[in-house]
Amino acid sequence: MAKERQIYFIIIAIVVFIAYIVFAAQPAPRETILTNNWIVSLDGEEEAVSGARLFPFFLGNRFGYVTEQGALALNREKEGIVSLTPWYWSEYESAPKSIVITNPRTGNELTLDEPWGYPFFLDGRIFLIGKDQASLGELDETGETLWIYDFEAPLTCLDAAGGYVLAGSLDGTIDLLDSEGKQVFPSFAPGASRIPVIAGCRLSSDGSKIALVCGVDKQRFIFLEWYSDRDYRITFHDFLQGEGFRREVYIAFIDGEKKVVFEQEAGLGIFDVGERTLTTFPVSGKIEAFDTGGDDGLFFYISSGPPGEKYLTALKLPGKELLTVPFKSDTAFLSRSGKQLVLGGGMTLASFNLDKR
Repeated sequence: MAKERQIYFIIIAIVVFIAYIVFAAQPAPRETILTNNWIVSLDGEEEAVSGARLFPFFLGNRFGYVTEQGALALNREKEGIVSLTPWYWSEYESAPKSIVITNPRTGNELTLDEPWGYPFFLDGRIFLIGKDQASLGELDETGETLWIYDFEAPLTCLDAAGGYVLAGSLDGTIDLLDSEGKQVFPSFAPGASRIPVIAGCRLSSDGSKIALVCGVDKQRFIFLEWYSDRDYRITFHDFLQGEGFRREVYIAFIDGEKKVVFEQEAGLGIFDVGERTLTTFPVSGKIEAFDTGGDDGLFFYISSGPPGEKYLTALKLPGKELLTVPFKSDTAFLSRSGKQLVLGGGMTLASFNLDKR
């Protein structure tokens, strides 16, 4: 079975390679193509690695890290709740007596006895979310609590960048905290929807911009920018088609933070930060994974179709479809770092390089 999956990914690589030659040609003298780099089966064993860039992955009931060269630095079957990022990972029970947090690059472990919350990792920092989901604290690398902040309602989304922490709540408010866990500005409630909730929230890398998907019936996209000391203002907002998702949605700054991409009922929303324009790209089926980089104006996502069928789609931003490639799998994974794209399906991970020729 593993060999059959590998053959299938080789077929995908050939199809994608041809498709890029056909569709991505531009009037410029060079064109972008996608070439196969490596294929690895999750039936394989873990390998000892050091100093390599790691891609964290979830694929079905498995999780771990794969290097740029295709070595499985961690390859485990999921048995509990897993928090997994490039900086730290942890697996724990729903009511843990202790939690072990591991740095995948060094192998160093931090053990928390009788923890008051659950681990959550953002921007290289260690956080604990309270068991009531309505409190957040930051830990240092020794496990010492640096600060704790209590919210008025359970948290629905979190992000951290530029020394700040952005939190969205079930009651439809956002809070922005500084590196000491203190409010940067008073809690803000966008409102204007029948059901107030923050479904998605992201910070730009320097913390100067905030992107939100909020509310149900109607759901809305909101963009805020730093205006003056400890003050942000809404510079764009628009209501989205449909009532909106009653769950956390995909949202990310991409393309050198020149754009924001987010999930909506009508498909993908692509917001141009400079032009203040919002483009909707229709998507059939549920979005299973997407590219959080969008480098070189190219954006990839995986969507689901009929049972057992997935689609890899490449867009030329802001919303021109270059190609869609179907593949058979009940599970899917996608990650991107610069010129390298890593895809997953079944028990197989495959890497492709974005090249100019």
